[in-house]
Amino acid sequence: MSIPGSGLAKGLAVTLKAMTRRSVTAQYPDVQPDLPPRSRGVIALFEENCTVCMLCARECPDWCIYIDSHKETTPATAPGGRERSRNVLDRFAIDFSLCMYCGICIEVCPFDALFWTPEFEYAETDILELTHERDKLRDWMWTVPAPPALDPGAEEPKEIAAARKAADKLIAAQQAQQAEQAEQAEQAPPESSA
Repeated sequence: MSIPGSGLAKGLAVTLKAMTRRSVTAQYPDVQPDLPPRSRGVIALFEENCTVCMLCARECPDWCIYIDSHKETTPATAPGGRERSRNVLDRFAIDFSLCMYCGICIEVCPFDALFWTPEFEYAETDILELTHERDKLRDWMWTVPAPPALDPGAEEPKEIAAARKAADKLIAAQQAQQAEQAEQAEQAPPESSA
């Protein structure tokens, strides 16, 4: 047989116990959260690397990436050469009201033009303002964290090794040229003053 009001007493006891404990709630706007290193916020655009290959827009399952471009022709660099044409980016926009943050666009980009940023504060009052153009995407590039350091036992990337080898050859050629010039200067007869 239960005593009348015992449920109320138990409830008040739980409330009093919770009131005496320290709060663990983070006061969000005033205190920024500590995000994990690989957090997915928004997608940033490194415009200089974009070649308008359209892979990101084609592979996007939500079709939320909009790209416009035009072709420019550059004159031949050598006489008798042919003109080259290249795509120039006019518009790059992502509709974050459609985006599901799958990251496929970032993975398929062959030129490292798209990056995850930890930026998550981009709420808008109007859903139409969630389509961010390339200026906004470029501004988020500054919030992209640095890539993690390579494993100390890892092989050096082929691109860096090739660049280092080419730089070493160039330095060796310059040193050989300087040594040759110094040798020629020593062998030259002294000028006589008349």
